[in-house]
Amino acid sequence: MSDPCGNAAFPARQSESTRALLAADRAGTLQQISALSREFEGIVEANALVAIDDEHDPEGASTAFERAHVAALLSQAREHLNDLDHALERLERGDYGRCEHCGEPIPAERLEVRPAAKTCVRCASAAH
Repeated sequence: MSDPCGNAAFPARQSESTRALLAADRAGTLQQISALSREFEGIVEANALVAIDDEHDPEGASTAFERAHVAALLSQAREHLNDLDHALERLERGDYGRCEHCGEPIPAERLEVRPAAKTCVRCASAAH
């Protein structure tokens, strides 16, 4: 069976199931972003009501850590959302399943674990 997009690395028959998988992951990530945003806003609002001196208040350090932790999780979730959107774009263009660096096919096992993967294992390892 030939792929109408011409992508031999990623057969057309897998395209719809992959699109559904990416869309479900995207919806879950949007929910996570919403929940983390509410949590972050709650931390900021709670701290605005109390005069906190991070250096001298025993609760200040843990509050600052909590705020930073939630901010980091929020940043990671937003980055993941961008990766998912990019994967959906690649799927539409017919580039999904090919490494963005070397152009070789990304192994199906890697795409199962990381559906938004942009690179093959070899290129991902070389980037670190």
